[in-house]
Amino acid sequence: MTKEFIKIGLVSISDRASRGEYEDLGLPSLKNWLDSALITPIQFETRLIADEQAEIESTLIDLVDYEACHLILTTGGTGPALRDVTPEATLAIADKQMPGFGEQMRQISLNFVPTAILSRQVAVIRKQCLIINLPGQPKAIAQTLAGLKDDKGHQKVHGIFAAVPYCLDLIGGPYIETNESIIQSFRPKSALKTPA
Repeated sequence: MTKEFIKIGLVSISDRASRGEYEDLGLPSLKNWLDSALITPIQFETRLIADEQAEIESTLIDLVDYEACHLILTTGGTGPALRDVTPEATLAIADKQMPGFGEQMRQISLNFVPTAILSRQVAVIRKQCLIINLPGQPKAIAQTLAGLKDDKGHQKVHGIFAAVPYCLDLIGGPYIETNESIIQSFRPKSALKTPA
């Protein structure tokens, strides 16, 4: 029996980084966090692209329809600036919207900065893939994925990744497991699989 794996698309969206004007920090941050947070083997598909709506749309479509990614995480392009079009591109290729992810990301970020209300991250489903727009800063990426813990290490605010494994179950994706010291995923008891 072959062990299940997850194919994850990582997309960093930045005009300057895609032109080589500075080093992209989004893709390494996402990869490092996922490598530490998931027990399930991961296959990554990474892309570094400019803030161009048509390019973002075609990249997301390619990762879902042709690369068969189960999960796509984007970083960058979610603010109110004129060139920030990641949410528009994501919504344009969606079958369903998942507004709870964006609401929770803003809620987490508001614990640190009042400008969190300016972020426009969205999450959607296309076919059997969950696509989530994350913030652009590495620290904010980790905070929104993992949530906030108090001084004793107890979960104060849930990170969005706690809901990702069960969401993937519901849309026909692979059954993924997390490293509970990083993120404790939640599934109803009826959805839990016993280890083989």
